[in-house]
Amino acid sequence: MPKVIGFKTTDVRFPTSRGLDGSDAMNQDPDYSAAYLELKTDDPNLSGYGLVFTIGRGNDLQCAAIDLLATYAVGREVSDLAKSMGDFAKSLVRDSQMRWLGPEKGLTHMAAGAVINAAWDLVCKVSGKPLWKHLSDLSPQEIVDLVDFRYISDAITPSEALEILTKAKANRVKNEANLIANGLPAYTTTPGWLGYTDEKMVRLAKQAVADGFKLIKLKCGVSLEDDKRRLKLAREAIGPDVKLAIDANQVWDVNEAINWINALGDVNLHWVEEPTNPDDAVGHAAIAKAIAPVKVATGEHVTNRIIFKQMMQSKSLSFVQIDASRVAGVNENIAIILMAAKFGLPVCPHAGGVGLCEMVQHLAMFDYVAVGGENPDRVVEFVDHLHEHFVVPTQIKSARYMPPVKAGAGAQMFDKSVSDFTYPDGPEWIGQI
Repeated sequence: MPKVIGFKTTDVRFPTSRGLDGSDAMNQDPDYSAAYLELKTDDPNLSGYGLVFTIGRGNDLQCAAIDLLATYAVGREVSDLAKSMGDFAKSLVRDSQMRWLGPEKGLTHMAAGAVINAAWDLVCKVSGKPLWKHLSDLSPQEIVDLVDFRYISDAITPSEALEILTKAKANRVKNEANLIANGLPAYTTTPGWLGYTDEKMVRLAKQAVADGFKLIKLKCGVSLEDDKRRLKLAREAIGPDVKLAIDANQVWDVNEAINWINALGDVNLHWVEEPTNPDDAVGHAAIAKAIAPVKVATGEHVTNRIIFKQMMQSKSLSFVQIDASRVAGVNENIAIILMAAKFGLPVCPHAGGVGLCEMVQHLAMFDYVAVGGENPDRVVEFVDHLHEHFVVPTQIKSARYMPPVKAGAGAQMFDKSVSDFTYPDGPEWIGQI
């Protein structure tokens, strides 16, 4: 059986700021980037890949954090990892000295996620299954064993999680067949970047509707008057029956968020995303109460399962937006998915960025097949950029995510893309800095 013998991290950055792709109120000129990890085995044809998504400056720091934690994987048999991914994840997250730097948040926590996700990539490649299928085929008890219940047992216990998973198991076959046939519904942020002109936004919004998307999201939060104008134009472009959401990317204080959202007028908003600081569960709860019937969605920057727990307990959100590379990887996301099931909340993953669509779709599909089942409010974000750099790119058909069939967890990029966009010495960056 293969064994992990080494690793390589690479600072990969894409110059998306040049076209203002990804621009929002908080992040006005991002260069979408990946702190990219390869776990190497003694089989030259087998490596595991994971990444942490950043937006440019600081990606080198994230790579350094991954370098520190990737050593935990070296020397491990892939077969042993497959049997004990719960224990492996805990060994990274609970390192007493590294944890001090968080605890359980920030560079080190995200780095742990990259290593854990890369290990899952190895496990899935050996099992011959895509991650969503590998997880969905585990027994309820095996799934429970993956989760670290420390700090969240007041919200969900192992026995409650086991009950949820056991009840859901009866529908796995039906759900999987439906997933393979029909995929999962997507929504799109492609029209919504703040750096786009009104004309470009309207054109892309109309195209999104023509492509079958039933939910369009726009960035907001720099100018109230601009937001009013753009939302009016967007509503006119998409018609009354397509849902319209906005995303402030954390730019507002609590009272500012309430006043701003309530001043937008009657454009029938579906949700507002990240209306304030992602750690502020109390603030989110106040906003949610004050802006009803507009709902709150958040999670892409929520640092760990404990903050998610507080948001669910305090009714701070209506849509749980997990991210494949923000918390400590697959295992912690499973904990969040189980809590969402306990609280009756739809999981609507954040995506876009570098490889986030490719990675998070597996978690959404696992949720559908083995945990949450049918939910009319479940949608997965889709942004149409950078997919061409991935070995198994996201496949969208009629505005729905179609399940990957190739083994792995989705983070692997083409070697040429990695080398071309390596910062600062790759050919796409030489002479551009």
